Amino acid sequence: MRRPLLLAVPVLALIAGCSPDTPPSTGATTGAPVSSAPAGPDYASWAAGRSAPVADPLYPSYGNAGVDVLHYGLELSWAPETKTLTGKATIRLRAASDLTSVRLDFSQAYTVDGVTFNGASAAGTVADNDLTVPGTVAKDAFATVVVQYHGTPVTVPMPSHRGDVEPLGLTVTKDGGLWTMQEPYGASTWYPANDHPSDKALYDIAVTVPEGWAAVASGTAKAQEGTTFRYASADPVATYLTTLAVGRYQKETAEGPRGIPVTYWFRKGVDDKLLPSLRKGPQQLAWLEQRFGPYPFASAGVVMVPSESGMETQQMITMGTPDYGTTKPAEFAKYFEDDLLHEYAHQWFGDAVGPATWKDLWLNEGWATYAQHLYANERDKITAKQWEEWARGVDSRLRGRLGPPGNPKAENFAESNVYMCPALMLHQIHKQLGDDAFFALAREWAQRHRGTSQDRASFIAFVNQQTGKDFTTLINTWLDSPTTPK
Repeated sequence: MRRPLLLAVPVLALIAGCSPDTPPSTGATTGAPVSSAPAGPDYASWAAGRSAPVADPLYPSYGNAGVDVLHYGLELSWAPETKTLTGKATIRLRAASDLTSVRLDFSQAYTVDGVTFNGASAAGTVADNDLTVPGTVAKDAFATVVVQYHGTPVTVPMPSHRGDVEPLGLTVTKDGGLWTMQEPYGASTWYPANDHPSDKALYDIAVTVPEGWAAVASGTAKAQEGTTFRYASADPVATYLTTLAVGRYQKETAEGPRGIPVTYWFRKGVDDKLLPSLRKGPQQLAWLEQRFGPYPFASAGVVMVPSESGMETQQMITMGTPDYGTTKPAEFAKYFEDDLLHEYAHQWFGDAVGPATWKDLWLNEGWATYAQHLYANERDKITAKQWEEWARGVDSRLRGRLGPPGNPKAENFAESNVYMCPALMLHQIHKQLGDDAFFALAREWAQRHRGTSQDRASFIAFVNQQTGKDFTTLINTWLDSPTTPK
């Protein structure tokens, strides 16, 4: 997510948006192969979606640590004139513990038209934004739940005081379009989901829309069939990193480094002034690849939506038009491009490797924010010393107002302390290691843990093992100190 705008920033400052030897994290995705199911489909084909779900300390009402979703098959259709979303969700799952029912997060705004459990008709009840389907599944056994539903999407409040706070989830526009941003939760406003970052899954999404409309979703675009748009994610995705947008979009394509297809979806007459910045995507991806290794997915892109924020939705960034407080086109473009770089950086840090719980949001945002500042400092000829002097002042104010980044408050989700404070921590490691060793560390973190969810303990163990030095005290101090460390 784009970093919240920081006020009273000097001119030199960036204004921005949002191993085998490593001990396993309690929240890490295991990546272990799925064993054969006794009957039914071959669940081994969705082995890459296997995770180790955990309960969340900040938002315990979302997610189910007993359910490991391997694959979501979503067949959706949108009727703008009636604002009705009709869906069929086929959910392939593994029981992470013995289950007597399958509980998933799902909005009460929908009417459930039918449910099956392993092919047999089942009762599905929705209460307190949870869908419960009775059915026994032994630990490490598999099941398939199919849910058919329809209704008008309803958003949920975001637990934050950011200046760009908006309701979470699938949003209906005045002209009948759709868009969504849903961190930390909100995927369940458009499909039944185990809505927690520790449970990554594979996806196939098909969206049917009226003639003249386009549907954009996360993943790699597949062949369009009439007015049905299809997308697939062969790499595991956390629910908050999925996206859906429906509107009268125009499409433009480009080629990124190593031939990666890049797609921009924009609204003609609304987003035209942003096209020069969007078209810098291949250059920004190349800059990131030089420092952090190969882009981790099969495709990249941006879909523009009527929001003030931005979100690192996997393979297809969901980008709004923030208020940067300037009327100067060149200045606006610079800030917008900095935000785009931040969201592209998240594809390595947050998407390929994500947090096990929301307490470790710093692990996503610290890396993306630091990459963003390195990019802007290089462009604007700001020295590392100048940047650190400014950043320490910001860090001090944020810790005083919001507390340390390693212990965020549930009501202050994704506020600036989990962005700038860990970015400054990474700068301390960078200074000690030098460029070559620091970027080798960053590349190895993103590549070795690709497709997993990690936490503070696994990050510290990795850094110590990778560098041969003990950074435990430095990292813990920067994450936990109520004041800026010396």
